[in-house]
Amino acid sequence: MTIQVVKPGALSTLQDLGRFGYQRYGVIVDGAMDEWAHRVANLLVGNRETEATLEITLIGPSLAFDESAVIAICGADLSPRIGDRDVPMDRPIRLRAGAVLEFGRRRAGCRAYLAVQGGYAVMPVMGSKSTYLRGGFGGFEGRALRKGDTIAIGAATDDSLARAIRDDDALFVASATPSIARTRSTGAEIQSVRVVRGPQWPLFADAAQHAFTAAEFVLTPSSDRMGYRLEGAKLATREPIEMISEGVSFGTIQVPSDGNPIILMADCQTTGGYPKIAQAASVDLPLLAQMMPGERMRFELIPVDVAQQLYLEREREFGRIRESTKLARES
Repeated sequence: MTIQVVKPGALSTLQDLGRFGYQRYGVIVDGAMDEWAHRVANLLVGNRETEATLEITLIGPSLAFDESAVIAICGADLSPRIGDRDVPMDRPIRLRAGAVLEFGRRRAGCRAYLAVQGGYAVMPVMGSKSTYLRGGFGGFEGRALRKGDTIAIGAATDDSLARAIRDDDALFVASATPSIARTRSTGAEIQSVRVVRGPQWPLFADAAQHAFTAAEFVLTPSSDRMGYRLEGAKLATREPIEMISEGVSFGTIQVPSDGNPIILMADCQTTGGYPKIAQAASVDLPLLAQMMPGERMRFELIPVDVAQQLYLEREREFGRIRESTKLARES
């Protein structure tokens, strides 16, 4: 089975959970920006959570399926449709051979994730199918999709999901399985992002520490998968400091000399030399991944043990989703 790229969209790349174990060599982790949407999409089609999905940013592609397939779309609502029918999100969908999946206007969020049962048949690089655009490797030929590309899909190991979706003559049929909860969003004009203190927190002036949690910050257009540049209150250290570069990760919040914080995202470098005022809680990274330039956020400081508890609660929720999708396939 293959998928033909009729239109590529603004930025469509294959991403999995990341390329771990090579940071000491300067190779970034990479991976999906919204881990929640990525993992749930895979679970809905019966894939392993580590399988790659197609991360679709803002303007989606048009994709033609030469054979019947089971898909799921999670994350941002980019108006997916087949013909003149909207395609439901957050549930398994069986497509007929010849179906063309298209995306329209953005309704909410920034990044959608398309999982296909059987996974995308591309060669892993250093144990991962994630696309590293700056490095030019991984994913589909190390780059974003282009018009005319043909992507091979692996064979499904379990056809129970396809059989569980009722037969129909339509181009696609949605599973009757209840849809899954989406990426956390308050729907507020100002998003609250939970963070823990960073290693250089004590080096920031009292006024900067107060402003970090009291002020609003705006996500600027100079933001991408590598990092989000923010504007708002200027955050100053107590005195000028020189740092030796040290390890950073997805969610690290650095403050360069201009005082405007930068949130490092999935494609962030392996080390950084700016003082780190905080680290975003991992459960709120999907929320950040779905934010758009111009949107506002405020940081909420929480203890490390609370961040750990939130992480464990999220993993328990994944366990419930994993079990419910398994039961749906077996019913």
